[in-house]
Amino acid sequence: MIPKTILSILFYSRYAGVRTGLPNPTPSDRNDDMLNNIQHTKLILASKSPRRKYLLEKAGIEFDVIHSHFDESSIPLREPNLYAQDLSLAKAGEVARQYPDRWIIAADTIVIIDGQVLGKPKDKKAAHRMLSQLSGQTHQVLTGYTICNLHLDKNTTDSIRTDVTFKHLTPNEIEWYIHTDEPFDKAGAYAIQGLGTFLVKTINGSYTNVVGLPVCEVVEILIQEGVLKMDQTADHRTSIND
Repeated sequence: MIPKTILSILFYSRYAGVRTGLPNPTPSDRNDDMLNNIQHTKLILASKSPRRKYLLEKAGIEFDVIHSHFDESSIPLREPNLYAQDLSLAKAGEVARQYPDRWIIAADTIVIIDGQVLGKPKDKKAAHRMLSQLSGQTHQVLTGYTICNLHLDKNTTDSIRTDVTFKHLTPNEIEWYIHTDEPFDKAGAYAIQGLGTFLVKTINGSYTNVVGLPVCEVVEILIQEGVLKMDQTADHRTSIND
């Protein structure tokens, strides 16, 4: 039996003035029940990435998805962690200007090896080149993220780094993986959460950062800003925030 004092996440809306307490379900159905009972959030995910959407959903956060159409090529290359931050800030800014009273989450993930930025492969030849370059080596995954609210003049932009080491890949393994079509639309030509999990020998740092969003840091900031609240209550009925 789960004790009544277990922490439940309470979501707070500055605008609607409502807190919604989450029930204390069994482990098997906790995520579904959490998602069914969250209300009145003001978050927007400014990304079309299904991976970022998945990560936020698994964290029990309700949000709208509004794609940013910002042209990434307009951002000049510079020191990698600052470049990733620039990209996330530009994406967040475009959506925030349309929804100035909403909290916006935006992110951009890049892969770095030997100082070179690896983007998304445009074709099989590019994917083969990237995977061969990563084979048996340690590379860095940087995710720049921005959490902002224009109406409240709030903005946090930062980046998180994770070191990822690949196994030595055989030519057959590289060809097989490319033919799964998974490498395309992925920075560095792989997805650690998908079939590409077999490529990775070790990681040092945040796993969700490699997937596309450093969930620990994002949730921490949302709590600090009062967007998410954690409370310890004896019962988990919906409560109204005065």
